[in-house]
Amino acid sequence: MLSNVNLARRDRFSASFKADLSFVRPHRFRTNVKIDLEILPSPGSRMTQVPASIAQHYHQRTKYDPDTLAQQAPTLDWAQQPVPYKTYPLGATVDLKPFLQSNADRADDEQTWWRRLSHFLVSSYGLTAKVATPSEPVYLRASPSAGGLYPAEVYLISRGTSLLPAGLYNYQVRSHTLLRFWDDHPWPALQAACFWHPALENTQLALVVTSVFQRSAWRYQARAYRRILLDSGHLLGNLELVGSLCDYRPHLIGGFVDEALNKLLYLEDGIEGAIAVLALADLLQVDQNLALGRTALPGDSHPHYPHLEQDQLLPYLHHSSQIAHDPDLTLSQERPDVPPPPSGKYNLPIGDKLSTETPPLSWGESLNHLNSTILRRRSTRRYTGADLPLSALLQILDFAYHPAHYRDQGLDAQPDFFDLSLIETFVAVSGITGLEPGCYYYAPQAQTLRQVRFKQFREALHYLCLGQELGRDAAAVVFHTADLAQAIERYGDRAYRYLHLDAGHLGQRLNLAAVGLQLGVSGIAGFFDDQVNDTLGIPEDEAVLYITTLGQPWQPT
Repeated sequence: MLSNVNLARRDRFSASFKADLSFVRPHRFRTNVKIDLEILPSPGSRMTQVPASIAQHYHQRTKYDPDTLAQQAPTLDWAQQPVPYKTYPLGATVDLKPFLQSNADRADDEQTWWRRLSHFLVSSYGLTAKVATPSEPVYLRASPSAGGLYPAEVYLISRGTSLLPAGLYNYQVRSHTLLRFWDDHPWPALQAACFWHPALENTQLALVVTSVFQRSAWRYQARAYRRILLDSGHLLGNLELVGSLCDYRPHLIGGFVDEALNKLLYLEDGIEGAIAVLALADLLQVDQNLALGRTALPGDSHPHYPHLEQDQLLPYLHHSSQIAHDPDLTLSQERPDVPPPPSGKYNLPIGDKLSTETPPLSWGESLNHLNSTILRRRSTRRYTGADLPLSALLQILDFAYHPAHYRDQGLDAQPDFFDLSLIETFVAVSGITGLEPGCYYYAPQAQTLRQVRFKQFREALHYLCLGQELGRDAAAVVFHTADLAQAIERYGDRAYRYLHLDAGHLGQRLNLAAVGLQLGVSGIAGFFDDQVNDTLGIPEDEAVLYITTLGQPWQPT
């Protein structure tokens, strides 16, 4: 049964989206990130101390070091920047723009169906702003991306309905259209690639998030894979929340046969690849109110690999973290038991302990405030350095980590992640009213903050964030970390994907909570890795995944 909140939302759509969907010059992306994946390891080519797996090796090799960063910085040819839009020479177009502003009171069932799908796509990844530049305008999207490079692509796969014929569709962001580039019946192949995941049995639509690697690698080189996964995690966070606005429930699938799915979508080998699958359950169809299913499958761990040049690291890790076809593997109907998020690994019995229980954020009647927040979200570029109230920090953490507190507002109480039990959270406090400066460990299950370091970290944060003033002037900085060895033991090298996707998903919830409170927020994926561990006082083998800064946004006078 649908809640009254869900039923009321069926005919509610925002009319505030007015993005300029002007044509942007098409450009075929370029790439030089290729590698012969058949190369065999040779003992003489290995480093003296070899990490346990390629994921650990990649993470170590892509750390930023203050002594070498300047020498590693690339000279960018802006004329060669890949355009963040995919084009197809042929295909049938479905225009979704007319359904953004249609009159809900006069909509029939068919119009309502299209309006829901149109709103879902535009609020998840559509264009939301146009920024003028001396050359060509820059278009911003609902989901944030490092450097505005937008490596992610969104595909819609239809099983075949009376309104959307079976086939493969690419979401054309700049024109807000669906391009049907394949008109066969792809659903059985999708099911097989996903090991016959139960979420695909009764659903009619599925989304696939893919990445065009060179869009980010052009600027960030080997470390781009971290940003690609974080960007995709931001998108997963949007898809989850906008699904509640549009009466969809995305069921996350991270375990799939990469090669089969890439071939299904006609992706170019070594240049782009599938990142995540989401079975899109329609909550207005009773048979699609599905039980929670398995989100993550393990892959292999690869402790043997050849000597790799810097530009070979990204494609080699992505290929190594793929899952191969296993004809004997089928998935159970229910989600397996997953360990709860950590509650005390760093919750040492020293320092002040603070309860983080708080009244939840209010997202307005029928979640209208959430809808407008998603569309107007921007990354803050400068903070004032002023303090933030403790109540704001607690509400931001609450929204990110406690979705069950928002059930009564109509949001999903158990959204899909891959494995939050692997992620740790620290908060460096510089200016929170009533909270002593220092580093705090956040235990979501216990809902507590415990101070683990006693110090003012502003200057250290400025340094750690590569000299960005955002780190220095933020009132609080949230760090997501993970024990990479433990994660690889559980999921093989594919754990590297899951960790960063989950960190990006959490980061997007932090983003929206901050913007909803009219505060500033900005994610940072570029930092001095080892120095962060030193500052936080955590073991050197704890991998830092993501940083989110929170503060009072500076407003030009």
